[in-house]
Amino acid sequence: MSDLPQIAGDDERLASFSTVRDLFRYAVSRFNAAGLAYGHGANNAIDEAAFIVLEGLNLPIDALDPFLDACLARAERARLLSLIEARVATRKPAAYLLNRAYIQDVPFYVDERVIVPRSFIGELLFHGLVGEAAPIAAPEAIASVLDLCTGGGSLAILAARIFEAARVDAVEISAEALEVARRNIQEHGLADRVTLIQGDLFAPLGAKRYDLILANPPYVDAASLADFPPEYAAEPRLAHAGGEDGLDIARRILAGASDHLTREGILVCEVGRGRAKLEAEFPDLPLVWLDTEESEAQGEVFVLNAADLAPRGKRKTRR
Repeated sequence: MSDLPQIAGDDERLASFSTVRDLFRYAVSRFNAAGLAYGHGANNAIDEAAFIVLEGLNLPIDALDPFLDACLARAERARLLSLIEARVATRKPAAYLLNRAYIQDVPFYVDERVIVPRSFIGELLFHGLVGEAAPIAAPEAIASVLDLCTGGGSLAILAARIFEAARVDAVEISAEALEVARRNIQEHGLADRVTLIQGDLFAPLGAKRYDLILANPPYVDAASLADFPPEYAAEPRLAHAGGEDGLDIARRILAGASDHLTREGILVCEVGRGRAKLEAEFPDLPLVWLDTEESEAQGEVFVLNAADLAPRGKRKTRR
């Protein structure tokens, strides 16, 4: 954790903090004064401070109140103060400073080689995508899953946990990101079920077909990318850049998905705020949009059936 400032010798400053509450309050004040940007697991200074304090002390990240008045050892105070100051000084996401991120309380190792995992598809896998009235009514029927643009492997791992009978292929163009994904897959004990593949989208897959394709491609448009705050600029540019309007990769996924879905397969793809552009460009596609609790815009993830992606003359008639 080389980004942490060395403050161990600052006895007077450390003495001014004694409890978790003291450092939590200080962190919120520092973050507000510094005008930090959020969005990597926390959306405001309070949640960011809570994450740093709890993860920094190896405590459950969803239970701050029981520990607020706990007295801290000197080493604990020094560590938390170092993390707080590093967050302000480096403007890196807290996940990079702590090498940890969570999706639906499932932990993942993370560092600067990968984007901090926060896909809305992660939430949908637990709530909204699978269930009696959901797009996937019978999870046991999913025998094969493809995770495109897997990054650190979080969605591939979640899919393997939810679709227990499925084999999962995870494709990523970045060799460095695949190193992180490999670590996560091993830590979750899924090396026998999740296969990592380096390559550009469908190119390395040959004729393989899947019951479910998950895709969280880069979808930031050029103007937004140029205006990134330091927190987002700290992440790999490759993981964000979606072309001039943000939809270059999504278009390629739509163009190739039908060749890699089984007859009853479905595609689930995240496109951020590209809904209106996508609907205007593909008016014939019956895109079904799924909402999540964390999404700031209405409908950032769409679902399509294999039949709807087939060439126009081969599509099934919908009744």
